[in-house]
Amino acid sequence: TMGNWLVNHWFSAAVLAAWLGINIFLFTYYFLFFDRDERYFYTRAILGSALAWARASAKCLNFNSMLILLPVCRNLLSFLRGTCSCCRRTLRKQLDHNLTFHKLVAYALALLTAVHTIAHLFNLERYNHSQQATDGSLPAVLSKLHLKGSNKWLNPIHSNQTTVEYVAFTTIPGLTGVIITLALILMVTSSTEFIRRNYFEVFWYTHHLFLIYFVGLVIHGIAGLVRGQTEESMEEVHPHRCAHYLTHKDEDCSHDCCKDPEFGSIPAESWKWVLAPVLLYIFERILRVWRAQQKVVVTKVVMHPARVLELQMQKKGFSMEVGQYIFVNCPAISLLEWHPFTLTSAPEEDFFSIHIRAAGDWTESLIDTFQQQKTEMPRIEVDGPFGTASEDVFQYEVAMLVGAGIGVTPFASILKSIWYKFQQADQTLKTKKIYFYWVCRDTGAFAWFNDLLASLEQKMAESGKVDFLTYRLFLTGWDTSIANNVALRFDTTTDTVTGLRHKTIFGRPMWNTEFAAVAAAHPRSVVGVFLCGPGALAKSLQKSCHQHSSLDPRKVKFYFNKENF
Repeated sequence: TMGNWLVNHWFSAAVLAAWLGINIFLFTYYFLFFDRDERYFYTRAILGSALAWARASAKCLNFNSMLILLPVCRNLLSFLRGTCSCCRRTLRKQLDHNLTFHKLVAYALALLTAVHTIAHLFNLERYNHSQQATDGSLPAVLSKLHLKGSNKWLNPIHSNQTTVEYVAFTTIPGLTGVIITLALILMVTSSTEFIRRNYFEVFWYTHHLFLIYFVGLVIHGIAGLVRGQTEESMEEVHPHRCAHYLTHKDEDCSHDCCKDPEFGSIPAESWKWVLAPVLLYIFERILRVWRAQQKVVVTKVVMHPARVLELQMQKKGFSMEVGQYIFVNCPAISLLEWHPFTLTSAPEEDFFSIHIRAAGDWTESLIDTFQQQKTEMPRIEVDGPFGTASEDVFQYEVAMLVGAGIGVTPFASILKSIWYKFQQADQTLKTKKIYFYWVCRDTGAFAWFNDLLASLEQKMAESGKVDFLTYRLFLTGWDTSIANNVALRFDTTTDTVTGLRHKTIFGRPMWNTEFAAVAAAHPRSVVGVFLCGPGALAKSLQKSCHQHSSLDPRKVKFYFNKENF
């Protein structure tokens, strides 16, 4: 429910409200300023309200450009997480919404860029129209002021042959505007979920156009094409008093409104907004380079079926928590590319590991490189770990863990860690029972996870704790050959698809049935439900949590947690 969400995400809600509020304030304040201020009386005579639209959106563009880099300063966020380790976990966890905020700011930039560009197209059209007008109207007279002296001009277009295309590609604001808009379009379109998952390299390299974006942004306003009346000129010939005389001026003029108004440019100020975040980001990148230089020893390489590579590594001073991720670079393949991978080892183990499936050029090359190396291992660089630990799992007597597709990866770390804690009778572990649901199209790419489940199953059987973990596999994509195979071997003790003791179920989980079964088995427990998977699944699990929680405080309660990996 909305109330629950606000309680758990008050910090995110506060940040969101503040961000929206500041944007609305900046836009409204500067819109009214440019729409009413006397210094822009003559500018408005030519441009109308398009001036206010362009300037207000420019202010908001500066504000959001200032924010866009902050959520991607990973080391800064880790530092913040460390300093607020005394804060409640809900607050620390909300720092993991950094990429959601980054995307939100990016969409705002895209929207504001559209507003800013459209407003300036109107402005260009009006400047052009006024320059060509010969009717002696105020805009026409103002557009001819450039003939009377270099400091007098208000209309940047001084010739009747000028076109929008000419201004766009020959002036500094025009050209930088076109370039940064193109950079922004490319960055937004290449960062869709599909491209990030399947063509990470495209996303990674295109995103570095942000360098061009920031350089262009700082240069964009330097030429000062939009002008306002200077303070001195305002005192001498105030538009309220003198505007009328501009269009009705005698040759032998003698009163105090005879002098032509003078104009000055609005100074470029984007650099003031973005200087601090850019410096912070440069420091972040230096820190990443320094951290990457620390030696990583690959202690074991395992090649699993379906081209999945497991790397077990050690690095001095590396300490991890469950649910965290690292960035990996292999200089032999690419000096620039860093790819994120969820850690699949438990903190209790003396190494850290990742599982890499073939999904794109870089991962393919990495798997090939390790397969071909017989003597010397390729060098690996690691940055991290990042992210907040998923320790909430240990706080519930009963935990329902749901992994969908690739979302099963973080649960490798969690399940292993729970088992180690359970064996060592760790006091921090409250868990007595785990239900694990694995939903995927085919287990091919996750045969390694099967092996992990099988070894856990074996260890539990050996120590007489078989009931500690109940898991169910749901295959949602299956063909007839599997179906025939299953029909033939239906009476075997282990499963035909996975070789595990628990049978694979074909089709999607009936969550109502699953929740009802857990509620019946634990009528007085508080059950934590954890998902790593798509948003649609989150909705149905949340609904089930709500439906199956008892109103009686002494009876079963389901609490939903979605992990952001």
